[in-house]
Amino acid sequence: MSEKPLPVTVLDEHTAAHVAELFRAFSDTSRVRILFALTTQELNVNVLAEMVGISESAVSHHLRGLRQMKLVVARREGKEVFYHIEDNHIISLFGEGVKHVRYG
Repeated sequence: MSEKPLPVTVLDEHTAAHVAELFRAFSDTSRVRILFALTTQELNVNVLAEMVGISESAVSHHLRGLRQMKLVVARREGKEVFYHIEDNHIISLFGEGVKHVRYG
């Protein structure tokens, strides 16, 4: 008895472009470290800069791109702006990537 061939599924160009953009966000070590910090807590630029070891200006630049990609969300409290990851899919995807690298 032969197995049935799997149905061919094609990813449309629009979806493929968005998936590629999502993974591009993970292509910079500073962005990866920022995202990792934000997977467990809400933080402001000052704390992120200290944690990641880059300037506040660089953190702000990365956060602007991450916001545009809808990976992080900003919340203003007075003069402070706090950032967090709102989408649990992103947290899961990011966590799976870290687990894959750490544990194979």
